[in-house]
Amino acid sequence: MNSPLPNAPPSAPAPHFTPQAEVVLRARYLHRREDGQESPPEMLWRVARVVAAAEERYGADAAAQTGTAESFYRLMAERRFLPNSPTLGNAGRTRGQLSACFVLPLEDSLDQIFETVKNAARIHGTGGGTGFSFSRLRPRDDLVRDYGKASGPVAFLEVFDAATGAIKQGGVRRGANMGILRVDHPDILEFVRAKRSIGKLSHFNISVAVTDAFMSALAADERYALVNPRHGEATGELSAREVWEELSRSAWTTGDPGLIFIDRINAAAPTPQLGAIESTNPCGELPLLPYESCNLGSVNLAAHLSGGALDEEALRESIRLGVRFLDDVIDANEFPLEQIAQVTRQTRKIGLGVMGWADLLIGLGIPYASEAALALADRLGGLLLETAREASRELARARGPFPAWEGSRWQREGVEGPLRNSTTTTIAPTGTISILAGCSSGIEPVYALAYRRTALDGEAELTFVHPGLAAHGEREGYWSEELAQEVLSRGTLPSEGIPAEARELFRTAHEVEPAWHVRHQAAWQGHIENAVSKTVNLPRSSQPQDVDAIYRLAWELGCKGITVYRDGSHEGQVLSHPQGPACGGPECAEPGLLEEAAE
Repeated sequence: MNSPLPNAPPSAPAPHFTPQAEVVLRARYLHRREDGQESPPEMLWRVARVVAAAEERYGADAAAQTGTAESFYRLMAERRFLPNSPTLGNAGRTRGQLSACFVLPLEDSLDQIFETVKNAARIHGTGGGTGFSFSRLRPRDDLVRDYGKASGPVAFLEVFDAATGAIKQGGVRRGANMGILRVDHPDILEFVRAKRSIGKLSHFNISVAVTDAFMSALAADERYALVNPRHGEATGELSAREVWEELSRSAWTTGDPGLIFIDRINAAAPTPQLGAIESTNPCGELPLLPYESCNLGSVNLAAHLSGGALDEEALRESIRLGVRFLDDVIDANEFPLEQIAQVTRQTRKIGLGVMGWADLLIGLGIPYASEAALALADRLGGLLLETAREASRELARARGPFPAWEGSRWQREGVEGPLRNSTTTTIAPTGTISILAGCSSGIEPVYALAYRRTALDGEAELTFVHPGLAAHGEREGYWSEELAQEVLSRGTLPSEGIPAEARELFRTAHEVEPAWHVRHQAAWQGHIENAVSKTVNLPRSSQPQDVDAIYRLAWELGCKGITVYRDGSHEGQVLSHPQGPACGGPECAEPGLLEEAAE
């Protein structure tokens, strides 16, 4: 669509980006022109005007589109909201693919498998990440017609991984994938162990689709049936406890596999009349139908602090604008496949989430590992969902509901509507956009008070020092140059000479007990229509039984999935603190892979 909007960005406000953010902007987002590289304000205006121009189809004239674009520009310039990376990088390009998350179907035939490889390559070339369920593929050594044996899901995982390695997303980053296998597939143990070898499946995160029946068998310490997808009949059985122990050991070893609770996901699916959900996007927060895509954006909670208090009305306004922005992205999008365009427009799924959660808690004086933090997560999650649905309802009145509204879960359950979007809320990892916003990522605790982060596929190393620490220390009278140097050398506060209140407030990811990580995820999940991207950080000294306990707790508290990462279990991990390797975000489940694949 040719936009009639003016080319020059509004004169105010000028966005302020940190030096670290400017490194990422120059390398990844700022377009190059004959007269040089665009400026950050020009980038934001480019994105705002392309997205706002989509409203022409709903009757908005040039003046109305310009007004909307200016609202979008201010929202981003004030770092109150940012969309996912493909929107920032691709808006205004010839191939204007703006979504981050895709799921492609994978059927049990050689022609269809390689058709999916081709389609995934097209998506990666536009900056998107892909998820696949390998559960429909017949197991290794199973019959193929009357003359051969099947290679099995893990062999084809390796084919997809090799294809991904040959393509950079959008020409600037490696592709990212999620590979999922049902726990009742006969090849489940081979899949669970697939990433134990160093460098294996380096472009994939993998997760096991755990069923309710398996969890019941685990609770009763029973065996459960394995089902061959070729004919749907049971062909063997395994001990649920032994499989669970292998899951826990592999996740302890490498961070993979994570778990998705597939029956729980489908029980909450918004459009069951369109089919079952079998897979998610690469970071696990977006359960998607085959050929469905979703565009994401995140509200920076910390940017809504004012005078030591949260400005809830300003937050509501950011949420409303964010929903409108993401709905417009669907119409502004140049989808890589016609099937994706059709399914996405049928459900109009969007994923608005939050970042800066840990920074907000610090600004409010609330320790991450506290009941007060969980209570606030519950309240703000409710505010996010209520406001996002209200905004979607208003859009439906003006533009019409999503086409699959009739027969949807929301329509059947009597959710006040109709709604413009089949889902509105998601918690993404925000790996790179949180750098641009200058805030903590997603709902993670502060990774470290000072840390190094590799970015741009290892081409840049960025150093961060938490801005709230010095301010708090000066206000409370414990800050000094000596303390500053010690924090820089260790990444955390020392145990001596610091007020107990400060030590609690500034606990870092590895100082927060794992159960608090899971409880935060569960508190937000209670209000999130899609799912929550969250990594539970474990110390290097942890044991497989610690993973066992975390996975069980996630199930008990109602999470839709769970991922762990043990410190130092990967070389070259994305985040590290001065004392050595560590990892503090969902993007770290595979070093460098998910840095921004689903934000």
